[in-house]
Amino acid sequence: MTVTRYDPFRDLRNLQEEVNRLFTGNVGRTYDDEGIARGSWNPSVDIYENKDQLVLEAELPGMSREAFDLTIENNVITLRGERRFEKKEDTENYHRVERAYGGFTRSFTLPNTVTGEGANADYRIGVLRVTLPKREDTKARRIEIKGDGETAKTIDTKATAAKG
Repeated sequence: MTVTRYDPFRDLRNLQEEVNRLFTGNVGRTYDDEGIARGSWNPSVDIYENKDQLVLEAELPGMSREAFDLTIENNVITLRGERRFEKKEDTENYHRVERAYGGFTRSFTLPNTVTGEGANADYRIGVLRVTLPKREDTKARRIEIKGDGETAKTIDTKATAAKG
């Protein structure tokens, strides 16, 4: 018969280890024999708009243009790819590898104000920049208002529609 010593803090230590793994970014990653992180990673993305277009910028450092794809389907833009670890020589001995490698997928639902027609994508210095033009019918335009004995007045239709 084996006697096991009761440890009242065992469950608490296990919980702490799980929380630490969550906050160190190691969730969803696996490590190969050399300790190199593989698995899911997400490139950072900024999305902003100006008066004529919606712009998406994604950081893809160290990746070649052939390593990722960009598609638009059903008003969803999807960026897919894989960053692979390439050991330069057999004689190199890495002491620390912190960058994650592996496949990724980022998808974003586009607003109805933009169209995939006429979209442009440019990849330079590790940053992918996608511009999507706004639909002509959703752009703000001015309408002249005429009245009895008054001077003509213009209003912004987009601002009026939003208020009323």
